[in-house]
Amino acid sequence: MPLEAGLLEILACPACHSPLDDRSAADSPELICTGQDCGLAYPVRDGIPVLLVDEARRPA
Repeated sequence: MPLEAGLLEILACPACHSPLDDRSAADSPELICTGQDCGLAYPVRDGIPVLLVDEARRPA
């Protein structure tokens, strides 16, 4: 389930405060930080973004 556009506009990465990009796949929905030095991927569980740095996936 994709996030509403209005919600996505106000969300920011808690680590670097850059905007987040919705790159949701059916099996693993997540929000990706657009910051060049960050790039953390935050999970979306049951349509709710989990914006905790400890829960984020590090970029490959």
